[in-house]
Amino acid sequence: MKDGIEQMLEQLDLTDDEREALEGDRAAVAALAERLADVPTPAGPTPNQLGADSAFISLTDLRATLPGDGS
Repeated sequence: MKDGIEQMLEQLDLTDDEREALEGDRAAVAALAERLADVPTPAGPTPNQLGADSAFISLTDLRATLPGDGS
């Protein structure tokens, strides 16, 4: 989601109202990611333990941490 917001801000011709709404979303996403950095993922480790740059972890990265997952 965060990358999508960044892309919209960079690539789309937005009205002031649209840009303001996206900027608010970006701040909200960043704050949420910060709050979730030490919350365990469903697999157990936290984003910080996984070495993620943010609380958003790709499913591929998460799957690789699961015991016995041969994918």
